[in-house]
Amino acid sequence: MKNEEQARFLFGISLSDRPTWQQFLICTSGFFFGYLVNGVCEEYVYNRLQFSFGWYFTFIQGFVYLFLIYLQGFSTKHIVNPMRTYVKLSAVLMGSHGLTKGSLAYLNYPAQIMFKSTKVLPVMIMGAFIPGLRRKYPVHEYISAFLLVLGLILFTLADAQMSPNFSMIGIMMITGALIMDAFLGNLQEAIFTMNPETTQMEMLFCSTVVGLPFLFVPMVLTGEVFRAWTACAQHPYVYGVLVFEAMATFIGQVSVLSLIALFGAATTALITTARKGVTLLLSYLIFTKPLTEQHGSGLILIAMGIVLKMVPMDSKPLTKIPARPMVRISGGEGDREEEEERKSLV
Repeated sequence: MKNEEQARFLFGISLSDRPTWQQFLICTSGFFFGYLVNGVCEEYVYNRLQFSFGWYFTFIQGFVYLFLIYLQGFSTKHIVNPMRTYVKLSAVLMGSHGLTKGSLAYLNYPAQIMFKSTKVLPVMIMGAFIPGLRRKYPVHEYISAFLLVLGLILFTLADAQMSPNFSMIGIMMITGALIMDAFLGNLQEAIFTMNPETTQMEMLFCSTVVGLPFLFVPMVLTGEVFRAWTACAQHPYVYGVLVFEAMATFIGQVSVLSLIALFGAATTALITTARKGVTLLLSYLIFTKPLTEQHGSGLILIAMGIVLKMVPMDSKPLTKIPARPMVRISGGEGDREEEEERKSLV
């Protein structure tokens, strides 16, 4: 667990004075609830209504976030980091959301799941290059992630009633979203690590405020803002669905940030990947659909990946690459290393 000395709360529930398993259970419960509702709403808007305005919908979602953050009692006086810290983070956050939502116009469900389920691997790899983290994971954690990803892909393909539909534009969009996701979780963890006083609400507020202007460029250049405005004006109830989805996703987002602050980006990515498998499995249990051998193989691989992640090894589960020797410059400039790590985040 990370930053044990820092008090953490999740919607008024104290996390810091609870054992690790309770912290994990509370955070994952909020995440699962938020993104299960998110999945249902996205299915309705994108597949039933055939609306594919990812940038515009992300823009609307951002304003709902800001209103909900205000209701939580957060204000700018609670900000402990300079706003420039969140420029890189906001750019990849909004880019990831917009590209992910927009890709649904070009990829069907099985194809998108196949790509998104690989998220945990680039997150782990990118952690070794993010200033302030320099994470290095043991081999068994990479194997665990690979088993989880492979199992989920097998289960998804068995569940698909149609073959994955690959569109070059959709592949480019979802690949861009994966690259941004690899930076996103690690940048969030780096900010929590460099300044443990950072709260989840500050992270979400600042990344949203700084990130909203980034959405204007793709919305205007693609003409999506005009098409979306016209389509939603003809179906105004869509805004109700979007607000409801944003409220649920807000719970999921804050829960994810809590997981990142307490357990790290890679562990959180494993949880978000496993969530896809749990969602598919629940659909079979609730609607009593038949399970095939391929479903069973996928579930076995998913279980193997989760168990391998949980089994303690002789080596530490997460290590930092040793930092460079601290350099002290004569002439009163002081220590450069920590300052360089902080500057690289902004």
